[in-house]
Amino acid sequence: MRPSILLVEDETFTRELVSVALQGAGYRTVAVSDAKAALRSLDRQYPDLAVLDVRLPGMNGLDLCQQIRLRADVPIIFLTALGDDDDIVKGLRSGGDDYLIKPFSPLVLVAHVEAVLRRASGRSTVQPVRLPGLTIDLVQSTVEHDGHPVHLTATEFRILAALARHPGTTLTARQLLSDANGYYVTEPEARPVVKVHIRNLRQKIEDDPQQPRFVMTVRGLGYMLAAAASEATA
Repeated sequence: MRPSILLVEDETFTRELVSVALQGAGYRTVAVSDAKAALRSLDRQYPDLAVLDVRLPGMNGLDLCQQIRLRADVPIIFLTALGDDDDIVKGLRSGGDDYLIKPFSPLVLVAHVEAVLRRASGRSTVQPVRLPGLTIDLVQSTVEHDGHPVHLTATEFRILAALARHPGTTLTARQLLSDANGYYVTEPEARPVVKVHIRNLRQKIEDDPQQPRFVMTVRGLGYMLAAAASEATA
């Protein structure tokens, strides 16, 4: 099957031009104009690579990159305006694999896509996240506690999966809920909703939900999955 490219570009002319170039090079292309549409597309199917304009309306390309990174290890190329060095630095630090400065030749973009996909083909497959007493399989979307399957809701699993992709790293309630629901929410909106999901999640995977070993609260900041259960403190 031909590799698929998710293109997120709000300028109609550029979006159509790039789509034609990618399709002409043999790629399947999903072209959308904003981050919300991109996240909806990700809910249906992960692409082989994403091309993101940095200056998108609403959620910008840098924040969208972080949301994609919470979901999957998809290679990302940023499109940025000439002279926006800060955007380039922020894009690469937020998880981007490459960038291209506007205006650019569609043939040059295709060459960048080919190069990034070649590098990505050498990445290892995603392995289950294992803690003593807890196994999270991000590919099969399954969870086991002490060897027994745990039945989570879709939202609970997505929140746990986001934490599992970054063990030992604090994620805000906004990041977790935006990833779980596929659309942007503010931190004040997300905080009470995520608190309920985290409480329910702990009831299912923790020996003692009042003294959690796995899903930790980082006061005033958010939540994280313990890097190792022996290191966890409530």
